Amino acid sequence: MTHKNWIAIASAEHARIGRDHLPTGFMQVGHGKGPPLKRIAPGDCVAYYSPATVYGGGDKLQSFVSIGVVLPGEPYTAAMGDGFVPWRRDVRYVPAQEAGIAPLIESFDFVEDPKRWGAKFRFGLFEVDAHDMRLIANAMGADLAELNL
Repeated sequence: MTHKNWIAIASAEHARIGRDHLPTGFMQVGHGKGPPLKRIAPGDCVAYYSPATVYGGGDKLQSFVSIGVVLPGEPYTAAMGDGFVPWRRDVRYVPAQEAGIAPLIESFDFVEDPKRWGAKFRFGLFEVDAHDMRLIANAMGADLAELNL
């Protein structure tokens, strides 16, 4: 069975909450929307890209902050307080170091124009090929075997 590879976009603060959640990590996309998560399947690889450290922040972190494999199960909701009940999927994040995107831009297959590399990131979640996911995983020092890459 082949799996897909995804880049999800969130502030580093939000991506780290999902990565560090115990007992199991999770992912959320599009401010908690459910439909995008239905495109993702167990065994898929996901890397989180963070344009900024905090949501709405002005810093230009522009880094990949977590990477992992989607676990079996369907999307589900989880109350986070103040009436916010986002959709999630469980993810087994692998040990990795955060890595800036700048050195990778010209090597990515999904980047058509290096001067406008950020355009795809506006979608909040998009699929990439195995080559691009391996570039991210290698930059983060993640174990390719753990990611099925």
